[in-house]
Amino acid sequence: MKNNRSVTKGDLIDGWIAVSNFREAVPKSKLSSGSIVNKHPVILDGGKTIVFIADVTREPEVRHKYEVQKSRKAFSR
Repeated sequence: MKNNRSVTKGDLIDGWIAVSNFREAVPKSKLSSGSIVNKHPVILDGGKTIVFIADVTREPEVRHKYEVQKSRKAFSR
């Protein structure tokens, strides 16, 4: 739905204008939020957690970050 009211400088600064009004400026990957098309699953924590990534070469990095985050949570308790 298009915005029927005029846009003021304050509106732009506050950022109230919906992204849907400017679809031509938004990448397709951002418009399909939640989509797992062309993404690869990384199964963590024995299948309790699944992370979808676009770049398969980042899988070791994702696994390492998850383990570090998990150990920090256990340490802070």
